[in-house]
Amino acid sequence: MRRIAVLTSGGDAPGMNAAIRAVVRTALEGEAEVFGVRRGYRGLIAGDFLPLGARDVGGIIQRGGTMLGSARCPEFRTPEGRTQALEALSRQGIEGLVVIGGNGSQTGAQALAATGFPVVGVASTIDNDLYGSDITIGVDTALNIALEAIDRLKVTASSHHRAFVVEVMGRDCGYPALMAGIAGGAEAITIPEVDCDPEAVADEIRRAYERGKPHALVVAAEGARYNAERLANYFKEQQARLGFELRVTILGHVQRGGAPSFADRMLATRLGAAAAQRLLDGQRGVLIGLIDNAIAVTPLDVVVASKKPLDTALLNLARVLAK
Repeated sequence: MRRIAVLTSGGDAPGMNAAIRAVVRTALEGEAEVFGVRRGYRGLIAGDFLPLGARDVGGIIQRGGTMLGSARCPEFRTPEGRTQALEALSRQGIEGLVVIGGNGSQTGAQALAATGFPVVGVASTIDNDLYGSDITIGVDTALNIALEAIDRLKVTASSHHRAFVVEVMGRDCGYPALMAGIAGGAEAITIPEVDCDPEAVADEIRRAYERGKPHALVVAAEGARYNAERLANYFKEQQARLGFELRVTILGHVQRGGAPSFADRMLATRLGAAAAQRLLDGQRGVLIGLIDNAIAVTPLDVVVASKKPLDTALLNLARVLAK
């Protein structure tokens, strides 16, 4: 394989640039030409290719986001859109593709691989909900950003003896909220995987004050039945009975924008290099991830058909440690 391409798709994640850099330089070491695809699958359909050399990816390892850009592309979900993408790849003489992204991106990679075109995926999403990798690119940085916010809010909460709810990203996956809640010492955590009773949250907050804590903190997943907004609204409606309300902080996309941590730079470098090498060696239709701290290869068919489990028993650990 003498000519490959790399694209980033879906939500940006800190470490994507480190993965691009590793793909490019590993492929060049294997004497292959490399092209970047701007704007994800939309750029693939449009044939928006950029030649990448070793110097083109210099100085990007420490940058958040993705130098190639990303965009939504409903057209790629159609057979016509994928045919256009294949034609664009053929016109450029590209023989293989590395797709860096999460669930939606790897679903697109699997659909392209099903046509027979060589594709290798790289596990990258701050949600950590992608099957085939214990941890995905961007998770560590996003969690550290959430923890910094939680630590700062606890200072204000203690000063004013208030209760705060912090909402973290994760779509329908509670992993970021669960991990941030445990590491941040939250009194309560709400996640999509376990139904939440707002009265139970109120009880946890009340008990925290009874134990002499000067503050109370709830970490909510954005996809939980009771996310920050719904939880705060419930407390506001019941304030006369409950005796207190929740102050809301929604972190949102600020979690995506940080410079990648050491862990994310290393993970992205290892996965990107492995993806390029596997593609050059003739593997196709697989996702490159990390399992038990070793590079793991999982068929894309299995990745898109499987749901990554969450250890909800950790919720009990959070309750114990909150005391």
